[in-house]
Amino acid sequence: MNQVKRVAAIHDLAGFGRASLSVIIPIISTMGMQVCPMPTAVLSSHTEFDNYTFVDLTDTMENYMNHWKDEKIEFDSIYSGFLGSPKQIGIISKFIDTFKTDKCLVVVDPVMGDNGQLYSTMDMVMVENMRKLIQKADIITPNFTEAAYLLGEEYNRDISEEKVKEWLKRLADMGAKTVIITSVPTESTKNTAVIAYDSKEDKYWKVSCQYIPAHFPGTGDAFTSVIVGSLLKGDSLPMALDRGVQFITACIRASYGFNYPRKEGVLLEKVLGNLNMPFMISSYELLE
Repeated sequence: MNQVKRVAAIHDLAGFGRASLSVIIPIISTMGMQVCPMPTAVLSSHTEFDNYTFVDLTDTMENYMNHWKDEKIEFDSIYSGFLGSPKQIGIISKFIDTFKTDKCLVVVDPVMGDNGQLYSTMDMVMVENMRKLIQKADIITPNFTEAAYLLGEEYNRDISEEKVKEWLKRLADMGAKTVIITSVPTESTKNTAVIAYDSKEDKYWKVSCQYIPAHFPGTGDAFTSVIVGSLLKGDSLPMALDRGVQFITACIRASYGFNYPRKEGVLLEKVLGNLNMPFMISSYELLE
């Protein structure tokens, strides 16, 4: 048993801008777990800045993994996010095969796109390979756009709750025990929702929150990081969803009133301490 729970975090590292490992490490560490980063690339900033520099670490990843294997390092969770190529997806698949145990929680955030479009670095070959990777996960956390691409469905914000539940079930049938879709449109344009399906219990959970009209990169990484930390602390799935939504809402509200470039990300430092405050369970609901 690890004295402190240990998370293998497989993501890119941006020198500037709060996204990927720059938010994952402080969030999970604040929640009391050790983060062991495995960088997939090093960037001078995240990709919403112009003229960023980029060092691809694909060719170092297998040696990195093999060293951890030789040291007999064990993990309580494996958490992967943005991946830059089909080769990287293959390496992460091998990583999971190597380090996964019955007590290791595997979380895959299939970062591929948003607002109905794939990111510029993604294509349908990556989507097809991501469909294979999510089969190895215990939990996946696609946003609404990524869920549509994984299922080969049309992106349509006019979607019923029953249809979202169907999507969740189909994604779970691909392999993950728990599926969490973020940024789900709701009937009210003033709200958005996170909806999850626990296939083991055959239950659907929903947490709604007020929509704030501002885009901050890195909030998806932050949300999934809170989910990982919360579940490793022993929270139930609906508690973890509630905690994640509350934290991201606090991040956005703390940032929204300041006049600074939104592409820098949320002002994480102003609310990081919230993760150690008493947690108020307030807004999750069980969907029938």
